[in-house]
Amino acid sequence: MIWVILLLAIVAGLAFIRLAPSDVSRWHRPIGDAESTDGEGWSARVVQATPGMLSDLHQGMLSLSRTDLLAGGVGEGRLTYITRSKWIGFPDYTTIEQEDGQIKLYGRLRFGKSDLGVNGKRLDGLLKRIRAKRGDGKT
Repeated sequence: MIWVILLLAIVAGLAFIRLAPSDVSRWHRPIGDAESTDGEGWSARVVQATPGMLSDLHQGMLSLSRTDLLAGGVGEGRLTYITRSKWIGFPDYTTIEQEDGQIKLYGRLRFGKSDLGVNGKRLDGLLKRIRAKRGDGKT
């Protein structure tokens, strides 16, 4: 009987992780002051903005597996995405914002304490693909 209760608790927890709604007001917020660094469960990158870069980053995010736009738009200057892990569906949130000649990228987890570097790798990979696409090395 204990095993059944334990199994049901695990299934309920996994269902919550995958199905919990995303509060746009919590995740789609201004980034504020940022620098390129990594923390426990989050990563930030700051690059100089060039014409069309925000749009390129938007397209790059949408091309990632299991990634959807949560809120915002290129015209607004801020976009927030949700990317889910393949098996369990853990959500990570990425906000990209253009302000004062800079583009700030901020990736963070929702559940747990450590993202095992996944958000930093996602941001670095995105910037690398955009640099290669643009061929200008200015991102």
